[in-house]
Amino acid sequence: MSRITCGFIGLGLIGGSVARALKQSIPNVSIVAYDINRESLKLALEQGVADVAADSIDSRFSCCNYIFLCAPVQKNDSNLAAVKKVMSPDCLLTDVGSVKTAIHAAVREAGLERRFIGGHPMAGSERTGFANSKASLLENIYYILTPTTQVPPQKLEDYRRLVEDMGAIPLVLDCESHDYITAAVSHLPHLVASSLVNLVRDSDSAEGIMKMVAAGGFKDITRIASSSAVMWQQICLTNTANISVLLGDYINALARIKETLDSRDQEGLYDFFDSARIYRDSFISASRGPIKRSFCANVDIADRAGALACIVTLLSKQQISIKNIGITHNRETEDGVLQLEFYGEAPLRAAVALLESEGYSPRIRQ
Repeated sequence: MSRITCGFIGLGLIGGSVARALKQSIPNVSIVAYDINRESLKLALEQGVADVAADSIDSRFSCCNYIFLCAPVQKNDSNLAAVKKVMSPDCLLTDVGSVKTAIHAAVREAGLERRFIGGHPMAGSERTGFANSKASLLENIYYILTPTTQVPPQKLEDYRRLVEDMGAIPLVLDCESHDYITAAVSHLPHLVASSLVNLVRDSDSAEGIMKMVAAGGFKDITRIASSSAVMWQQICLTNTANISVLLGDYINALARIKETLDSRDQEGLYDFFDSARIYRDSFISASRGPIKRSFCANVDIADRAGALACIVTLLSKQQISIKNIGITHNRETEDGVLQLEFYGEAPLRAAVALLESEGYSPRIRQ
């Protein structure tokens, strides 16, 4: 690939992660970055992520083959106007926002439809800012592309290949389909998680007993409630119609399960949980897509010094490599839960057999 130059308007978590992924995967890429946060730009220069730190959207972006709009969505109108003045005729404009219809409308109004492909890397973190960005955030995730009808096919193909080079999986959709799909699988879940957290807060005793005993299940399902309030406020204000429709469907679904619960319908309750289990498990066993099967086991360990070392040493002596490791202290018991991830089915099974032979009770995590 010949040398390319990519411009970034905004260098936060997602913009920074895309920039890092480009730097990591394409040796001859040059990056021009602008952000109102001077510390982010300074850090990007120091870490070799940015080659040029711009203090405004000016002629330094005129050499770009690609320009990524990565600032908050409420800045898109002004940023589009500034970019239009300096971008070259062959430059492709894209963004990284999780709502696409609004940016497509703004691009159409700016007369940039032949030069725009919407982009949405389906990744994120509870942490924000360039300092928390990382190239691995793009690995094996769906990166949705929403081209306008006027974009030349070759431009779309070139951008699709660039996304693949970053380690992501490109998926082409129209902007309306994108917004409905993400409302269901991303936007609504954030509303649900936050509403559950607020419900527990409002229902808790003065002593905070619910908060104190909140364990693994509650923490898992509400993890995303720790995300940026400003970002999710803006997402809800830009994808309002789709979220509202699906939220209404969800409220109706909750009302139906409440009726099932109140009537003590044993078969209905079983079907409710079993159908959800079967469908959810199909996500994990899928052979393609960003949710790949993981090879994990949970092991209860005593909450005392040396407990972790014993298991790691045991596996190491048998040359069983651990890919990832973590400990959950949910305090439902006095013990912790050791979470082990392996590189494949064979080492997982070998580790489980070894641990069982040593008196542990490992559980394969689906």
